[in-house]
Amino acid sequence: MKKEEFIFCPLGGSGEIGMNMNLFAYGNPENKKWIIVDIGVTFADDTIPGIDLIYPDPGFIVDKKKDLLGLVLTHAHEDHIGAIAHIWPKLLCNIYATPFTSVLIQEKFKEKKIDIGNKLKIVELNGNIKLGPFKIEFVTLTHSILEPNGLSIETPAGTVLHTGDWKCDPNPLIGETINEKKLKQIGDNKVLAMICDSTNVFSPGRAGSEADVRKSLLKIMENIQKRIVVTSFASNVARMESIFYCAEKVRRRICLVGRSMHRIYKAARQCGYLKNLVEPIDPREAKKISREKIIYLCTGSQGEPNGAMMRISNYIHPDVMVESGDVVIFSSKIIPGNEKKLYKLHNQLVKNGIEVISEENEFVHVSGHPNREDLKDMYNWVKPQSVIPVHGEHRHMIEHINFAKEMQVPYPVRVENGDIVQLYPGEKPKVIDKAPSGRIYVDGNVSVGEESQSIKDRKNLSLNGFLEITIIINDIGSIVKKPIISFKGIPNNEENSNFVFDLEDKIHSICKTFSLHNSNQEHNLIEALKTNCRKTVKEKTGKRPYTNINLVRI
Repeated sequence: MKKEEFIFCPLGGSGEIGMNMNLFAYGNPENKKWIIVDIGVTFADDTIPGIDLIYPDPGFIVDKKKDLLGLVLTHAHEDHIGAIAHIWPKLLCNIYATPFTSVLIQEKFKEKKIDIGNKLKIVELNGNIKLGPFKIEFVTLTHSILEPNGLSIETPAGTVLHTGDWKCDPNPLIGETINEKKLKQIGDNKVLAMICDSTNVFSPGRAGSEADVRKSLLKIMENIQKRIVVTSFASNVARMESIFYCAEKVRRRICLVGRSMHRIYKAARQCGYLKNLVEPIDPREAKKISREKIIYLCTGSQGEPNGAMMRISNYIHPDVMVESGDVVIFSSKIIPGNEKKLYKLHNQLVKNGIEVISEENEFVHVSGHPNREDLKDMYNWVKPQSVIPVHGEHRHMIEHINFAKEMQVPYPVRVENGDIVQLYPGEKPKVIDKAPSGRIYVDGNVSVGEESQSIKDRKNLSLNGFLEITIIINDIGSIVKKPIISFKGIPNNEENSNFVFDLEDKIHSICKTFSLHNSNQEHNLIEALKTNCRKTVKEKTGKRPYTNINLVRI
């Protein structure tokens, strides 16, 4: 018999921050059983027009779905659960999650009108599940969302600790502190490998505590006389509770603004959190309260175009208005890549006489990921034989490898999406193969591949504009009247306004070289017109437009 293997393979989240999806397999080479850990999305930037969400290509594991034992979720951030409604219908496996994560997953399926029957299995905090050869223990950690879990994945070959997202918060305000005792017990039983968060590996010291942020926010709010608007990640329930706490202390009413803020608030209440708080008031009622007696807690902390904060700053929000002298507190991190739109939002507010407080000028945020001292604690508790950095760009993961060497870890392994890592057998884990991996774009409500023609066409349209030419041909093969030329997005001024006449001349000269009454030549004629018309427009305007040719016979 061939020897059993223990395999790890990331399909997303290695070499990037976001889009986390990881596979584990155990068995002999012809008969492996698989599990998936997390199934997240990332958000598109301006380089892919019309696309909001991107998720990992699941094709590799979809092909093995008959051997798939389940999908296990560490926590409810979008980069860990956001692709579930897109991918799960291709898998139809059981889903395992703790209560808070389960509530948000159910909402995702409900929104997409997907019936999952009894496939969602709720796991209690610090609970256990058995999936074939995998004995999985949920380990309560601390992070910037409720119920974050590490996973101790035990097989006959040994144990792996998959940390998920975490930090060391001695006072997380909501939920339990990190289960240090359980982590030490796992470490005492020899850990083959630790799959570990790399996000803050460049940051010295500790990530900090939510309790310290609360104290700082209260101190800031005590000195504000006018309207207060706070914007934060809706998923950070501890931060939400801190705003409620501060509102009560400074004798203000609180109002939640934005759909995701209400959704998270309701989910937390449903799971028994956020008890004994004053009820938030409706935004329409809040308009009747004087500005020195209200705090708004809003979505849109990253300058999202449709977020509540952007609409408030542009004075198009139906219920919330800010005016000179008010204060907006950005109680969140400026995520790399969002600087441009966030600073635009800050400038818009400041220009209108509104004071902006952010992590740049006050202590209003702590990260949910481990700094170097936090990582040292985890390494000392778990004592892994190998570390596989994930949840980071390549620069983070390479620095994490260097950090693991400093911590005397014998066999750190560098991976990227698609790498198949053999954890067992062998003296040390190593990359042995490559699985197909990639990105799927959510285009409207259709999922398309990276090479999709719709994406290419839209990029071309956004960069070069659109040209359409209609040529009417009569039954004796002659052009009737002038070609009809229309265009969008092509620069046009007095200097180049005659490019349309040049196009007409070009069209006539090309058409003369073809027999227009021979319909067999239509394809060649259309291609010749496209090529030459694009070339003419390029010479006149510098743009090569997306071009469409219509031949109409009458």
